[in-house]
Amino acid sequence: MSTENLSRTDAAKKIKELSEKAKFCMFCTELENLPINTRPMSLQETDDEGNLWFISSDASNKNFQIKEDKRVQLMFMNNSDSEYLSVFGDATIYKDRATIEDKWSSMANAWFDGKDDPNVSIIRVTPTDTYYWDTKAGKLVSLLSFAAAAITGNKTDNSDGVEGKAEI
Repeated sequence: MSTENLSRTDAAKKIKELSEKAKFCMFCTELENLPINTRPMSLQETDDEGNLWFISSDASNKNFQIKEDKRVQLMFMNNSDSEYLSVFGDATIYKDRATIEDKWSSMANAWFDGKDDPNVSIIRVTPTDTYYWDTKAGKLVSLLSFAAAAITGNKTDNSDGVEGKAEI
């Protein structure tokens, strides 16, 4: 596995690519307390600057925890393509109509009484420290490489993978 650290535009593109492909993450709050509070969250979108957006209930424990400590950790996994993304960042909660209108999805109706529900809030996570793992050739090629190494007794060079920091 090679290392490729990304910055600015390339980092934002990689964060957007991997997070939107995975669609779901484990959203962690209260990072100093053990066990860490973690729950699955559906990503609404990742913007071109690399900010990650979520729809959340303002009455949720997650929102209360963010109001006390804005630091969060997001962990995305796309197992089918062996792609992984870890995002540490600062969360900001929005309750204004313009942001709710902009980020609303009809899928959120499963949790809310429409976008006018008083509990609707939008969370933006601004990455401050991000790390990714990606396969260049995909999971099938990686598995074939490992299988060939196991059959022949040779070690795989695992050169089809790349990992690194993605700093915006």
